[in-house]
Amino acid sequence: MRIATWNVNSITARLSRLLAWLESSGTDVLCVQETKTTAEQFPSEQLRELGYESAVNATGRWNGVAVVSRVGLEDVVKGLPGDPGYEGTEEPRAVSATCGPLRVWSVYVPNGREVGHAHYAYKLQWFEALRAAVAGDAGGSRPFAVLGDYNVAPTDDDVYDLAAFDGATHITAPERAALTALRETGLSDVVPRPLKYEHPYTYWDYRQLCFPKNRGMRIDLVYGNAPFAKAVTDAYVDREERKGKGASDHAPVVVDLDVQ
Repeated sequence: MRIATWNVNSITARLSRLLAWLESSGTDVLCVQETKTTAEQFPSEQLRELGYESAVNATGRWNGVAVVSRVGLEDVVKGLPGDPGYEGTEEPRAVSATCGPLRVWSVYVPNGREVGHAHYAYKLQWFEALRAAVAGDAGGSRPFAVLGDYNVAPTDDDVYDLAAFDGATHITAPERAALTALRETGLSDVVPRPLKYEHPYTYWDYRQLCFPKNRGMRIDLVYGNAPFAKAVTDAYVDREERKGKGASDHAPVVVDLDVQ
């Protein structure tokens, strides 16, 4: 089975690329983030024509997540139990589903904006709610993974230049501690192999020629439990999908599994 996670930065803008990629890559389950559309506007019909079912949690604007599967889609849960909300509103940042032998979450962790901002506090609270929500499945016997845009680089090697992020979010000790707490539920980081350069970055800003210069970050992560990690046969970042006109600023992270 092949599963993937991809922050598409607007599924409407990226639809033709997404459909072509699903066909060419042979992906069975895709976790999507930043759909920037409502559930009603989500391209479920176009995906159904390719054989994929969709579980969508989206209200438009800047967030939105989905799980797209051609191997079954059951027990869908939209939203994060215990979601702290931001300024009194729960945002569509999580959806989970059972896809064949797997249970997966697609998550879009809050950005945090800047250290000390209310959104930064919300980010840490959201992480704690996520940890509590996934703890049961993380310790279970069924393959389980939380995939998505975590908006945190787990290690110093996961950013192109640590000095460029001095005092900024995505690398702070509290954010990385939140990742550690999440892993301690029974999850491990499935680190993709680099297809080019030394480190497998997943995000490159549109500005300042960041992609051609490989000024990237690894913030799109796959955290799987022990049965999931044991089944992994390969993992990589599909950098080709960051190239060309109309690309997202994120590339898909692809994981191959040997599961029944």
